[in-house]
Amino acid sequence: MSNFVFNAEARDVKLQGKGSSRRLRFASKVPAIIYGGAAEPVAITLELRQLVKALENNAFFEEVIEITIDGKVESVKIQALQRHPAKNTPMHADFKRA
Repeated sequence: MSNFVFNAEARDVKLQGKGSSRRLRFASKVPAIIYGGAAEPVAITLELRQLVKALENNAFFEEVIEITIDGKVESVKIQALQRHPAKNTPMHADFKRA
């Protein structure tokens, strides 16, 4: 069992891009992607407050994270995290399947 468990929403292809990502961030959500392994990449949306809370713990960058997407659980590790240059809030996250 992982210490970090997130509930995420899958994003449709129509809801990807600069404008859609800005609207998500304005609604306190963080666009992210899960890739790697045999499965196709999946674009997801995470809650900002959940991600910020997890980032307070240094183990977040080392441990396996469980992300639930539409009832399916993905075991991933964080690969990259982009932050706002001035506010230091997360803007985008990349997760790689473990």
